[in-house]
Amino acid sequence: MDNHFFHLVKYSPWPILIALNLINTIMSLTKLILVSPSLLFFFFFFFTTIMIMTQWWRDVIRESLYEGSRSMKINYMISSGMIFFIVSEIWLFISFFWMYFYYSLSPDMTTGSIWPPYLIIQMSFMDIPLLNTLILLMSGFLITWAHYDLTMNNFKNSKTSLLMSILLGTYFLTVQGYEYLNSNFSFNDSVFGNSFFILTGFHGLHVMIGLIFLITMLKQLSMKTFSLVNFYGFEYSIWYWHFVDIVWLFLYLSVYWWGM
Repeated sequence: MDNHFFHLVKYSPWPILIALNLINTIMSLTKLILVSPSLLFFFFFFFTTIMIMTQWWRDVIRESLYEGSRSMKINYMISSGMIFFIVSEIWLFISFFWMYFYYSLSPDMTTGSIWPPYLIIQMSFMDIPLLNTLILLMSGFLITWAHYDLTMNNFKNSKTSLLMSILLGTYFLTVQGYEYLNSNFSFNDSVFGNSFFILTGFHGLHVMIGLIFLITMLKQLSMKTFSLVNFYGFEYSIWYWHFVDIVWLFLYLSVYWWGM
């Protein structure tokens, strides 16, 4: 009989594998941006990371639902860890916004002493950016509605709302990709291009991660592996998705509306 409430996890290969794959993913992304436009290595390591995440989350679900390894204190600790993780992500974006405002509020001669820099055609904040804002806000509303249906034990409507939220998130990425392809400036066009693509690109990466999270929850909901009193994973995915929504609102207001 254990004399503590901690859950001592089993030996697992997933932490070291996910760490190595994330390092390789970042290196391949850096090579993609700075050296050669080859997507092979990036997508290989990206999908390998998704496979590892799927296996790791499968083990976590088994520990929680079938093995009974979650007490109230452990769930509280995991929830606190998720909150601290989101706070760390907020500070990551704060550093990017700090960079953007630093250069936009005091443009130097390299940008023509104006912002946006000379010869860069401004985007209209009433065009594609507004569409993406509405898409992401509707997706956030639907996932909140899915959570409400789940608490009411209405699994069919919850699954439908969650699926629609995932489709809207995918549509958001598609529209953002279209915006990138039709942009009149690139990553190498002064600090404006750097800051624009870093901010929107990292946000898009977080949308991808959030979609993986939501798809995992949809699969779990379809297999009916949620406990009637324990669906913390679903709530964590909602926290993360609302974090993505809020970051996009700040990005839309500062980069697309004010910055252009």
